[in-house]
Amino acid sequence: MNETIRVAHIMGEIAKGGVESVVFNYYKFIDRTKVQFDFIIHDGSPYEIPDEILALGCKVYKTPPYARLPAYIRALKEIFERGGYRIVHSHMNALSAFALFAAKRAKVPVRIAHSHATAGKGRGEFIRNMLKYALRPFSRIYPTHLFACSEHAGKWLFGGKAFKQGRVTVIHNAVDPAKFAYDEEIRSRARNGLGLNGKFVVGHVGRFMPVKNHCFLIDVFYEIRKKDKDGVLLLIGDGELRRKIEEKADKLNLREDVLFLGGRDDVNELYPAMDVLVLPSLYEGLPVVLVEAQMAGLPAVVSDRVPGEAKFSDKVEFMGLRESAEAWAEKILAKRAVSRVGAGGLPEGAKFDIREQARKLEDLYGNFT
Repeated sequence: MNETIRVAHIMGEIAKGGVESVVFNYYKFIDRTKVQFDFIIHDGSPYEIPDEILALGCKVYKTPPYARLPAYIRALKEIFERGGYRIVHSHMNALSAFALFAAKRAKVPVRIAHSHATAGKGRGEFIRNMLKYALRPFSRIYPTHLFACSEHAGKWLFGGKAFKQGRVTVIHNAVDPAKFAYDEEIRSRARNGLGLNGKFVVGHVGRFMPVKNHCFLIDVFYEIRKKDKDGVLLLIGDGELRRKIEEKADKLNLREDVLFLGGRDDVNELYPAMDVLVLPSLYEGLPVVLVEAQMAGLPAVVSDRVPGEAKFSDKVEFMGLRESAEAWAEKILAKRAVSRVGAGGLPEGAKFDIREQARKLEDLYGNFT
């Protein structure tokens, strides 16, 4: 590769979430003399591209949201043509069909659809999932290449046949192990700052959306508090359901014991403060939060809707969502005795090391052009 390849990454609405953190991680660690990222986001997104990302040399384009479909496709086509992009990489899961249709009309030769999620059942998910299932047949029509964060996510969007034929490339949700390595001093500082000394700290990181199953998490924590009055729940993230969850915590007289920390840029310094991570998700592609937590040596109890391929630490246990809140609480409480000694740097987690995976992505872009 003699000339820098510019790749247009279609992000949609920007939030402080898993997909954004994954893509930004790759951008920070890829060789930017060989590959440069540009970002296409929805106008009116709740968050902007962070300054530390802007400083790396990317361009940012804003489009109408996909709900205004004709205007969205026109705007994308114009961006692709004006920028002369040879690679468009869409991270919008089933919605990538719209963006990659525009890319095909603009005669972009390399069009990548990247599956980061699946679909599941749950209150508040019906309309969202209807759209996913309606668009899924188009997932293989407009892209020239298929990526997924896990085998599970790849098979869901693109089909088992495409995966079996080797048409789907898995690009892991990778992180920097050094950033999440457990540090006793960081733990002490974080717990002091949040008033958590002597507490059993249960943590959750994720947007307040139906898929993350916060309502059930509050039920589980209610059962934990019955058995351990020193229990505290840290909820890191923001989103559409936050107020509803705050109200539920109030009704159960848990508000003083549930800390709503909002969206944070220092989550790596909050994992050490936790004693166990809990993810009762209705479905996941491959949660970067769980990768980060394992790098930090944090015990975790997660739903069986999380792909098994996300586990590389023996401190992770799966629980069925049909199990009672009390059963979940018992499993979580059993994690109080798990040591954080030996945290991080797990050999089994090498495939989630951002340096290794960034080189892989860099090579793929080079081969495509």
